[in-house]
Amino acid sequence: MFTELDTISQDGDTLTAVVKDTTEAQAVTIETVSKRIDRGPVGSHILCGSWRAFKIRRSENGSTIKYKCTPEGFSAETPLGEKFDAKFDGKDYLVEDDPAHTMVSVKLLSSNTVEQTNKRDGKVVGVLRLTVAPGGETIRATYENKEANSTTGYVMVKQLQN
Repeated sequence: MFTELDTISQDGDTLTAVVKDTTEAQAVTIETVSKRIDRGPVGSHILCGSWRAFKIRRSENGSTIKYKCTPEGFSAETPLGEKFDAKFDGKDYLVEDDPAHTMVSVKLLSSNTVEQTNKRDGKVVGVLRLTVAPGGETIRATYENKEANSTTGYVMVKQLQN
């Protein structure tokens, strides 16, 4: 189940949305802070209008992922139990413990770039491209969401081991 709590600042120009996802073994919390771009029609609810997110925070259990790449394949695992181990053979592999039953296929595009194609019910829903920076401390990621017709880029930073 998902719950969302939206809070508007006193001046009406900042929206903080806190979403709690309890569909996993451990709840994942996502907080998104947005600035108002445009107000709704006169007399409309204060939430009406256009907003642009500028800060997103996720709970650690929802933002950590462990990758492993070998000459034969690529794997990923989250603290919540979602994981896959795919070969660079063009076949689809099931993401274990994923409520959406996502299938993935992976391609090794270069010595530092992997492309992962996500499918649901045989339809491509997204393409993730991961490029490891020299030194291996960061990964530049680009996710093309085929369902929303959007592309998001972000940088992942290697977590230091205790």
